[in-house]
Amino acid sequence: MHLAYPAVLSALLFCTGVYGVLARRNAILVLMSVELMLNAVNLNLVAFDVWLSRAAEETLHSGQALTLFTIAIAAAEIGIGLAIVLAVHRNRGTSDIDKLRDTAEGHGPDGPADPDDPDDPDDPGDPAVPGGPDTDTPATGTAAEKAEATA
Repeated sequence: MHLAYPAVLSALLFCTGVYGVLARRNAILVLMSVELMLNAVNLNLVAFDVWLSRAAEETLHSGQALTLFTIAIAAAEIGIGLAIVLAVHRNRGTSDIDKLRDTAEGHGPDGPADPDDPDDPDDPGDPAVPGGPDTDTPATGTAAEKAEATA
């Protein structure tokens, strides 16, 4: 078999992986695309190892040994990456990469919250918020109990 066949297949797999990393928004699909790129590299390593072993009398099969190390590193990478993605999904409720841009807690998508903003509906110091410092309404209870307490 010629070296061109596995090299072209490896290039196609790698390009598909690059497209998946750049175009996808789901973190799991990005991890799958990275795995596709690593497998393309493994295919290249083995193909060039076989091609070079035909030219040399003593074969060390270093490409195949390096492929085993790459597979081990890829397994560790996917294990850690998947654990991170699942933890983020539990905390944030999404694995969309665009929505995970801001990872600091208590910050909105545009930056830190302003404590003096009178229009902020989540500000606990705002008198308009139930349970705020200047209201007589209880912070807990059903809507009927709150309406009864304000009446």
